[in-house]
Amino acid sequence: MSPVTKQIIEMIDMLPEQEQQLAFEFIKRMVLAWDNDFTKLTPIERNRLAGAEKEIANGDIVDHSDIDWN
Repeated sequence: MSPVTKQIIEMIDMLPEQEQQLAFEFIKRMVLAWDNDFTKLTPIERNRLAGAEKEIANGDIVDHSDIDWN
């Protein structure tokens, strides 16, 4: 979690509950305006995806047939 995110959480936590709901709705609208169908990646998600793609490219995966599903 980034330092800014932590600060935002701390500030919202200081507000009365009714105002916390207002802050939540405001942030939700900002996120939806930025990415209304949640398809953009955050920096953390982008790094995780890049790591997963490298693992696949290197063959560092488990084949489904190698798993005992029972």
